[in-house]
Amino acid sequence: QVQLVESGGGLVQAGGSLSLSCAASGRTFSSFAMAWFRQGPGKEREFVAGISRNGVMTYADSVKDRFTISRDNAKNTVYLQMNSLKPEDTAVYYCAAKTSRWPDRSTRYYDYWGQGTQVTVSS
Repeated sequence: QVQLVESGGGLVQAGGSLSLSCAASGRTFSSFAMAWFRQGPGKEREFVAGISRNGVMTYADSVKDRFTISRDNAKNTVYLQMNSLKPEDTAVYYCAAKTSRWPDRSTRYYDYWGQGTQVTVSS
C-alpha cells in the first residue's frame, strides 16, 4: 500500500503562484511514475503533469510553460509549482502514483491517489 498526502493548496489571485507537495509513504517511491490531476466544479478529472521514475516530465497543453512538476526521491515527495495562475485553474488537485516507469494521461492507469487539495484562483 501507498499513502499519498497533498498539501499547499489555497486561495490566490490571478497571476499569482502556489506550490503543491505530495508526500508518499508505504512503498519505494522511486518505483512509481507520479502525476498531478485536477477536477474543477462540474468537470471530469484531468491530467495536469506527470513525471517518470527518472525525472522525464510531461504536461497538459493548458499548463505548459506555467506549471513545473518535480520529484525528490530522497524525500518521497513530488511537487507542482504553479505560476501565472488563472481562474480556470481553480480545481481540486490530486496526486497519483502509477506502478510503472512512465506516467499516463488517463486516470485509469493509476494505482494510488491522494485525497486532494483545493486550489482557488480569484479574478
